[in-house]
Amino acid sequence: MTAQEYSNDELLTLWQSELKSHVIPEKKEVLQRFFKTGKGEYGEGDIFIGVIVPDNRKVARLFWDAPFEVISEMLNSPIHEFRLSGFLALVRRYEKNKKDMAGKQKLVDFYLTHATRANNWDLVDLSAPKIIGEYVAETGNHEILYRLMKSENLWEQRIAMVSTYALLCHGTHEPTIKIATYFLNHTHDLMRKATGWMLREMGKRVSEHLLCEFLEANASKMPRTMLRYSIERLSPAQRQYYMKMR
Repeated sequence: MTAQEYSNDELLTLWQSELKSHVIPEKKEVLQRFFKTGKGEYGEGDIFIGVIVPDNRKVARLFWDAPFEVISEMLNSPIHEFRLSGFLALVRRYEKNKKDMAGKQKLVDFYLTHATRANNWDLVDLSAPKIIGEYVAETGNHEILYRLMKSENLWEQRIAMVSTYALLCHGTHEPTIKIATYFLNHTHDLMRKATGWMLREMGKRVSEHLLCEFLEANASKMPRTMLRYSIERLSPAQRQYYMKMR
């Protein structure tokens, strides 16, 4: 299948129909509960149809070269799985670009324009490190992350934090420390978990010493959830030590 064979409207209809063919009806309510779509919850009002991620990933791979106009329609859909498929297609497109830096720049700009449509943690976590994180690692343009960090939008904040995973995989830890420090007193549980997770990954992938150094300076101020996530890979004695600092 090539996108050039269809008009934008035809391609959009085909993409959405392909996703609907993978619906598992009993998954709909499970997903809506899991992603907190109830009144007052972080995913309030989000709509699920019941497509699991492995199936969505397969479908997205068929449409990775869809025009940006079509992907934009997917990202602006009220249906969660449609938005996820759009972001997964962008991940595949970024991987396909390889050494085409102009293409990557255009894709990153498009992603950032639609960043608030990644309005649940899975949408962020499955796309941001592989697009924004890899681009920042390749270009060294950390300012992209710091601009997102200072956003008032929860999802852009999470993009900033979890994108540092890619940098950690490349051995770069400074943005993780800077952003984790900025979010040290964040009030939202999703950001506390994301920050603790990235600190844990810093200890795993770069240096346990760096993690312990950060904890020595900040454990007493960290929310318990953030602290617990960050120390998960440490020894029982170390975990006990840092939890007592709380």
